[in-house]
Amino acid sequence: MAPSRGGAPRSVPETRTFVDAVFTPRLDNRQGGVTPMVKRILLGLGGTEFTASAVRHAIEIAQRYQASVTGVTVIDVEKLEDVGPVPAGAAQWAGELREHRIKVARKHVAAACDEFVRACQAAGVRYALLQEQGGAFDLMISEARYYDLMIFGLRSLFEYDFVADPCETLVRLVSHGVRPILAVAPDHRDVRRVLIAYSGSMESAKSMRRFVQLGLWPDAQCRVVTFQQGATSEGAALPRNAAEYCRAHGLHVEEDFVEGPAKPDILGYAAEWGADLIVIGNSARSVILKKVFGDTAKHTIRLSDRPLFLCQ
Repeated sequence: MAPSRGGAPRSVPETRTFVDAVFTPRLDNRQGGVTPMVKRILLGLGGTEFTASAVRHAIEIAQRYQASVTGVTVIDVEKLEDVGPVPAGAAQWAGELREHRIKVARKHVAAACDEFVRACQAAGVRYALLQEQGGAFDLMISEARYYDLMIFGLRSLFEYDFVADPCETLVRLVSHGVRPILAVAPDHRDVRRVLIAYSGSMESAKSMRRFVQLGLWPDAQCRVVTFQQGATSEGAALPRNAAEYCRAHGLHVEEDFVEGPAKPDILGYAAEWGADLIVIGNSARSVILKKVFGDTAKHTIRLSDRPLFLCQ
């Protein structure tokens, strides 16, 4: 359901609250004569250390392109109540732990919602607020069908630090079609330098093309890099061909070829070059491996200290 554009909010289920915002129109939201493709942004409000950065990125993009932002929170009571095996005599302790988890989650939800609403109103960005209960994975798949860009925390979606490996949910979302995703780090970065990791696979090419076509940071300096074990003429041509595509869309881009595996090297390369954002997709070439998100991408999600643009 879209935000109402005037008057009282439309009737919605109890778990959803839509709010109208003051919207300040811009004179021109075109970049290079092409109308930007981002008009609706879905923002995960996890109430964690990633939330402030995610909100700021969403508002900056929305202001630039006159887009609306829908902030969504999800409380998965069933997951929060799962405290694992309960030893004999520890039932009371387990019950108190469940109550504590739910209380903390609701507290974080309230704080995240307040922060989001205040930021949107201060920036004059049109927004809506969805407050959901249930499984975050299925809810995000359902909601993402109607948005151009999703923004979440790199290693925290809606679990409020109560799960062992929160980045797995992000990986599953991308693998199941929730894309493109801007996965942000705790510390906000102005995106001035973008590293595009390009393997030559069709999925990697899709990620690159989607990033370029969205035109989120048209003035950023971009670099296409290909990692390959064993230098070949075909491999050396990959970043050059990709860079030509980027230039055709008006981007400032250079290219590089690195002899070696991407998995251990890409984050170090990004840090040395000073990248503010990494564009990465599935580097797998086989049909079987394309069904899951590549190991390099998973490794990068778990360890990155800078935002990632994910689009399998």
